[in-house]
Amino acid sequence: MLRLYRKPNKGLMGVDISSTSVKILELSVKNGRYWVESYGLSPLVDGSVVEKNILNAENVADALERAMNIANPQSSNAAIAVPTSMVINKIIEMDADMSDDEREVQIRMDAEQYIPFPLDEVSLDFEVLPEKLANPQRVNVLLVATRTENVDSRVEVLDLVGLEPKVADVESYALERSFEVFADTLPIGVNLVGILDIGHTMTTLSVMQNGKIIYTREQVFGGKQLTQDVQNRYGLSFGEAGRAKKDRTLPDDYESEVLMPFLDAVVQQAARSLQFFFSSSQFNEIDHILLAGGNANIPGLQKLMQQKLGYRVTVANPFLQMGFSPQIDLRKIENDAPSLLVACGLALRSFD
Repeated sequence: MLRLYRKPNKGLMGVDISSTSVKILELSVKNGRYWVESYGLSPLVDGSVVEKNILNAENVADALERAMNIANPQSSNAAIAVPTSMVINKIIEMDADMSDDEREVQIRMDAEQYIPFPLDEVSLDFEVLPEKLANPQRVNVLLVATRTENVDSRVEVLDLVGLEPKVADVESYALERSFEVFADTLPIGVNLVGILDIGHTMTTLSVMQNGKIIYTREQVFGGKQLTQDVQNRYGLSFGEAGRAKKDRTLPDDYESEVLMPFLDAVVQQAARSLQFFFSSSQFNEIDHILLAGGNANIPGLQKLMQQKLGYRVTVANPFLQMGFSPQIDLRKIENDAPSLLVACGLALRSFD
């Protein structure tokens, strides 16, 4: 039974592979405070990663190499994340006095109950959870499993650039770890937080209670829609539309005719996701919304969402209380911060 890499390593570089870019981040601790030592972000050739599946490892490796050239990291040890949608999580009850080896044997014997794939095609790991059960002889154990190919495709990319895979994590756990380092910057009394990650083709709502994700919903909608709207409105190619949007070289009617309808659509998607959450839980409101992902900083989005939804909305920044090495471009990392949550959570594995 192949295990997920579970032992952290000092000096880990977080490597986050999304559908549009590769992001790397390296952290250290100085005087009890986290410091960003290096980071890099490099865009991917369109179609290299589709619906979180790596279709072209060489293209992804090229982007990773470019990100490393930007960052100039000190470590060659890496932590990667498997997308949450590709992972099975189960909490199972087991005897408290079992060793890890005994638990592994037991899980293997009972695997068919928990995992709908042949065991030789699966990478898995488990952790004994700290909460006490009514029966002190029993404990809850978190079992995490994914198809080995989901790990191998990411390890292959690391191999192509000479990095050493030390940790395979899950995106949702990386997100929780990242949130933990800036949760105390939110207003006092905030308990239920919705993280709205607006990616290129996917928008994901993750609702966190006391720092743990209790709900996730993905919708096929993202920043690609805005680029297509620009393309159609002004007769540009997709690449030209993306550059014009980024460089802000579009005609005067762009904001009213293209951007505002797109922002309204983002708010509608967010409202719909929240309604799904409320209808499937005991909650009927949340305390705060954090905007994340590559489209979180679109001008006007934060204000519009706050007005329309009636919740406090801020842009996620895991680096609010961190120091920065001299080589870090502070303006750039502030702009990129909402899309670096997973990379940050992976880099934090250095300090487990």
